[in-house]
Amino acid sequence: MSFSKEDILRIAKDENVRFIRLQFTDLLGTIKNVEIPVSQLEKALDNKMMFDGSSIEGYVRIEESDMYLYPDLSTWVIFPWFSDNRVARLICDVYMPDGTPFAGDPRGILKRCLKEAEEMGFTAMNVGPEPEFFLFRTDEKGNPTTELNDQGGYFDLAPMDLGENCRREIVLTLEEMGFEIEASHHEVAYGQHEIDFKYADAIKAADQIQTFKLVVKTVARQHGLHATFMPKPLFGMNGSGMHAHQSLFNGNENVFYDENDPLGLSKTARYYMAGILKHARAFAAITNPTVNSYKRLVPGYEAPCYVAWSASNRSPMIRIPASRGLSTRIEVRNPDPAANPYLALAVMLKAGLDGIKRQLDLPAPIDRNIYVMSEEERIEEGIPSLPADLKEALSEMIRSYVITDALGEHALAHFYELKEIEWDIYRTQVHEWERDQYMTLY
Repeated sequence: MSFSKEDILRIAKDENVRFIRLQFTDLLGTIKNVEIPVSQLEKALDNKMMFDGSSIEGYVRIEESDMYLYPDLSTWVIFPWFSDNRVARLICDVYMPDGTPFAGDPRGILKRCLKEAEEMGFTAMNVGPEPEFFLFRTDEKGNPTTELNDQGGYFDLAPMDLGENCRREIVLTLEEMGFEIEASHHEVAYGQHEIDFKYADAIKAADQIQTFKLVVKTVARQHGLHATFMPKPLFGMNGSGMHAHQSLFNGNENVFYDENDPLGLSKTARYYMAGILKHARAFAAITNPTVNSYKRLVPGYEAPCYVAWSASNRSPMIRIPASRGLSTRIEVRNPDPAANPYLALAVMLKAGLDGIKRQLDLPAPIDRNIYVMSEEERIEEGIPSLPADLKEALSEMIRSYVITDALGEHALAHFYELKEIEWDIYRTQVHEWERDQYMTLY
């Protein structure tokens, strides 16, 4: 919805809103906020609310810490789970004291990439995200356990799906906050769930992913459960993905659609896909940003490990859903829900735009099950693998001009440093598996 400053002040008064969370996202994708009393709302709406950026991951040094939050008025929403002392939310862009956008703001980075798309004649990038999550039981202190809350499977219902009531309440809460929910169901693994909401333009879609995560975690906690978007919480079970359906529009025209093409795909769509495939290994560090992400990207668990595309086959990285016309789109299947959604959409868009600019050739589709192909067959077909671990992904990212340009110097340097530290901590840690394997053997 579109709100004016006057609308928000009026609604806050009429609905007895007492506090407002000015929300933004750090470089790692974690939601942050500055909470203000309603008496400071007008000041915030005038873009005069300052905060200390030196305390936020990937932002600025202590000697340049003052930053400003500019609320996006279209993101105004009242949280439905506060009955007394009602709380509302505004998602903000981050600005420097001189009035320029902060180069390391993930939302701003996505806006920069969208501006490039606009200069190329595309008025919108539409995105339909599919973030999956697990529900675990909590202990008597409210801490998460590794005990799943059900033993349901794909599309199961109660009594097998014991998360059904929690999932329904999540859906109702999301709808109350303005989401248009298309479907919700149990996923393949025990305790795993998916809720699909309607596509939106890229900025709104990324905002919705962040709001979705907050709602899922909040409602789960009210049911005595812990919701996690960790990509692979349990060995031997499917991990959680965040498939990203995407298309480009020019006004009301879906430029990915061509009714004269056998698959209904335009040259623009094919160039865009070629760009995604060309840069997939380089943007994996952003779309799959944790050590744990690469435990999901292994054969046998319905996660794409191979850089290929198909009109129907679900083993490649890109699939083309059956809908055509305005609904023509590609589904990029490798991202996971640990990704910062603003950065993930930015690098995928940048990769696709590079394909369009350079009119890259799209490889032939792979309509066989890649999981059962031998390594020799994959090499013969020219099918690369996604990076095997975070270290390899970081190395690919840093060598790619397209992806580093999408992030910009500030975000690139800080993200790379944070992830190098994460990898080094993981590399030097002694894990339980090692003790199980080696303690008595040697």
